[in-house]
Amino acid sequence: MSRRRTLGTKKKVALLVSAAAVAGGGAFAMASTSNAAQSPQTAAESTVCQGLATALGNNQRFIEGQRSAPDAQSAARIANREAVIAQIKVQQEASGCVVGESAQGSQAAGGQPSQAASASASASASAPVSAPASAPASQAPPAGDAASGQQVCNGSTVTLSGEAGAPAASSNQFPAGTKLKVTNLDNNKSTTVEVTSVSGSCALLNNAAFEQVREPGKFLIRRALIEKVG
Repeated sequence: MSRRRTLGTKKKVALLVSAAAVAGGGAFAMASTSNAAQSPQTAAESTVCQGLATALGNNQRFIEGQRSAPDAQSAARIANREAVIAQIKVQQEASGCVVGESAQGSQAAGGQPSQAASASASASASAPVSAPASAPASQAPPAGDAASGQQVCNGSTVTLSGEAGAPAASSNQFPAGTKLKVTNLDNNKSTTVEVTSVSGSCALLNNAAFEQVREPGKFLIRRALIEKVG
């Protein structure tokens, strides 16, 4: 009788261990499924993440430009933009995006050339040519030379710089003091702001200005009308 009770106890222990292992495996599977469901989204998967990635890329491009052609104020500008980048990364994490993902999608289509294109153009310009080609008569003037009331930055998307302060804009084509009217064609909201600093894109809005024209939950304006008004 004593032996039978001992065997019975061992069987019970074995059953309990097996049940615990099964339960633990189920919990692990549920945790893995939950973690997979909460994987960060990329810019290609989310409009919010794309807007933040574009803002990050614009600031990184601006810093690269300052480092390649520094002046007396470059160090201060770079420090400011590095702080902005840190804040954008916080927003990426809070929005469930891949932290540190960068894009540079706010570049005007057919507008300001990329650095690679600029280098290629410089190399071509230094090579001997037999006869210069004349520019088409219909070629549009640079955005900075546009007259007041003229549409500029054609094809550009608009995002935020991450900078605080009163509504303002930054630009790589317009000098400080220029006034730009930015209209979000998806909700017909517009804001008129003054360019106060340099950035890596044709027109970049700070946080306060972007809030005046944004759609809820979005950090990128795909269809924007930008006009020089002063």
